[in-house]
Amino acid sequence: MQNRPLITTETLMKWQYLVDQISEIAEVPATLIMHAQGQKNNVFVKSSGNENPYVEGQSFQLHDKLYCFDVLENGEELCVEDATTDPHWHDNPDMEYGMSFYIGLPLKWPDGSIFGTICMLDRFRNKRALSFRNGLNQFCRIVEDDLAMLEEIEQRKKAETRLQQELNSRETIIKRRTQDLEDANTALRVLLTSVEISKNEVEERIVQQIKGLVLPHVGRLQQLVADDNRALSHLEIVETNLKNITSDFIGKLAQMLEVLTPTEAEIVQLIVQGRSTKEIAKTLSRGTSTVDFHRNNIRQKLGLTHRSKNLRQHLLEAGKKCYP
Repeated sequence: MQNRPLITTETLMKWQYLVDQISEIAEVPATLIMHAQGQKNNVFVKSSGNENPYVEGQSFQLHDKLYCFDVLENGEELCVEDATTDPHWHDNPDMEYGMSFYIGLPLKWPDGSIFGTICMLDRFRNKRALSFRNGLNQFCRIVEDDLAMLEEIEQRKKAETRLQQELNSRETIIKRRTQDLEDANTALRVLLTSVEISKNEVEERIVQQIKGLVLPHVGRLQQLVADDNRALSHLEIVETNLKNITSDFIGKLAQMLEVLTPTEAEIVQLIVQGRSTKEIAKTLSRGTSTVDFHRNNIRQKLGLTHRSKNLRQHLLEAGKKCYP
């Protein structure tokens, strides 16, 4: 069975007003809104007044001798003007209260399922109530409109609940994904830090090995060729490059040397050390014009088309990490 919305206090107060108005207009002692639940038909709202013998919450077993049962079974109005003269109705349960007159209509939910009945009862044939049958039908529509409104409100509440649950679910997913991204970023930062530490450790180990295993021999060679200026110049270049070899991993100077010839690369390293054209020519046993020729080629390969740009300054800027 489909779950139905609860009848609100405000709706009950409205229905109370309706049944009181019906009893007053039709001049009947009892107007009832009955609620069918299972095999029971319960007094849901009753008109006020001392002449009304019914009690709210009073329950009747549904069977074919009950006025309301006929209404519920057939889904249409039942009018019994005088049960005392009707073989079918003369012994119905409402006759215990002397209610031989009955007019009732079915009350339905929007989907057509039964809520109960709305009915007028009296102890004699009531002409005024008979003339008010259309009016009772209008009051019946009002009650059914209220049922439809309650149903719509309930559906909206359910929809809002589902929407809120969906929003909460998506928010949870977003939070989880955000946390996953933060965790991934943290892991990436840890990895990058680890890589940087490893890189630094490798560079430090290389520097230590150069200092311990290579540079001592370079110093010894410098002592052995102390009288040979050209050999000393080359050894100085070797020593400088060895001392800065780890910085070459991140500097640009090494990349520049890749596009140069071996002779041009030698000249570049001597220029970086601050040697003049004459000193370079002497070191390489070349003429100054040959050195100038190579310097021009170096400038063209490095894109220094303007003479105003100093070649050594450009090399120092490009390889500042190599030659601080």
